[in-house]
Parts: sequence; C-alpha cells; structure tokens
Amino acid sequence: MGNDNWPEVGEFVVCTVKNVTDFGAYVELEEFGGREGFIHISEIKAGWVKYVRDYVREGQKIVCKVLNVDPSRGHIDLSLKDVNEHQRRAKIQEWKNEQKAAKWLQFVAEETKTEESNLEDLHEKLVEEFGSAYSAFEEAAIEGERAFKAVKVNKKYLKSIIKIAGENIKLPFVDIAGYVDLTCNLPNGIEVIKQALSAANSISDVDGKDIRLEISYTGAPRYRIKVIAPDYKKAESVLKKSAQTAVDSITKLGGHGTFKRHIESAKA
Repeated sequence: MGNDNWPEVGEFVVCTVKNVTDFGAYVELEEFGGREGFIHISEIKAGWVKYVRDYVREGQKIVCKVLNVDPSRGHIDLSLKDVNEHQRRAKIQEWKNEQKAAKWLQFVAEETKTEESNLEDLHEKLVEEFGSAYSAFEEAAIEGERAFKAVKVNKKYLKSIIKIAGENIKLPFVDIAGYVDLTCNLPNGIEVIKQALSAANSISDVDGKDIRLEISYTGAPRYRIKVIAPDYKKAESVLKKSAQTAVDSITKLGGHGTFKRHIESAKA
C-alpha cells in the first residue's frame, strides 16, 4: 500500500515489533508502508503486565487491533490483547495470501511487460472488484474468464492472471458419494437401467468442467454415485441432481428407483 494509506479503527493489522520499552512496544505496520504504531503496556495483555518483553520481542511478527488513528500527528494506537487466536491466525493467513498475490502480479507484469504504475492500477481494480488480489487469483483458478465477466481488465492481463493462477493455486476439492437402487422387470430392463445411468452421468457436464462425477456398480440393484467438486455445497447439489435424474429417468421408462445418501457399512 502507498504511504497515503492509513488503517481503520477496529481493523486487524500485521506488525513487526521494532522497539520494546518498559511502558509498551513500537511496531511497524507491514501493510501500510511501514507506518509506526504503539502498543501501550495496558494493551499488551489482559491483567497486570510487569515486563513487556515477557510477551513481545524485537523482530516478532504479531497481529494487533487498531484502537485510534491520528494522521495529523502520524500516530496509531494498537492493542495486542484484543486479538484472539482465531483472529490472529486468520489475519496472518490473509497477509501471507496477499504477499503471494503481490508476487504473482509481478509475474503478470514481467509476462505482459507492464510498467509499475499500471501494475498498481491493476492491483487496485482487483481489490475493488474481488475484495483482495488473492481472491481475484483464486476466482481465476476456479472460474477462468467467467470470474471476470463484469470486470474491465485488459485481455493480456486477464490471460496472464488465469495462467499464473492455474500454475500456483491448488484448488480445494471435496469428495462425497450416494447410492441409487435401480430395478426394471421389463424385457429390456438392462437397457433401461443403462439409459437412466447415462442421464445421471450427464449432470456433471451441465454444472461445469470443475465437477467430476463417477458412477459405479456395487451389486444388484445398487449403483454408487461419486462427486468431486470445489466445495461441499456444489458437490451435494450435483449428487442430488444426478441421483434424482436417474430415479426420474428409470421411472418414466417403466422401472423403479430410489436414492440413498448414506448406506450403513458402505465406504465413500
């Protein structure tokens, strides 16, 4: 961030401890051009603190909450005690992700021969549209160009962002399974079952290329439907659609079908 940026009151910030005194600690705010902040001894830890160095030391990376900002005096008051472990971990991860995104944007600049000033404009646009530069790369890895439909980004930047996102972000995937029992007593019963399974298998094509659907035979009359997707909600949706398609299809063709999300003693 540029030197004209200041943190907001209530915001969590990553800091490096620069100087520890008897009455508190001076820190440098990593995300705000190295601006200096101060943590009073009363904000180090809940309760009485005898020695500040028992809790912070020079060179340590910590997460603080912004209590007060006075740009006219160049003063930022911070609290360490108002940050719980969950908030600390989340902020550190967010900071690390943005460091990665900054490095990836440098790759984009090198690949597209972009000047520093244009790179800053691109960074601002990504933050404005996606909340953070890392989120923009993450969406690019998941959705490709579709993630940028409503965003005005130069085509050469877009192509490079998608390429670099694909090379550097490993997408989280979930794996779930369900079962359908399909029966048909008609002379062409086997063909009817095959048609129902084929219809069920086509669901993944409708829901996108990031979905993988596998149907396997587990023993008459049961078939296992396995779905691998970027998140549980999408996986569950595709599983239900696929199973329901199989049941609807075989029913229309004169057979019978039922869907079971979980089967006792069956392993997903």
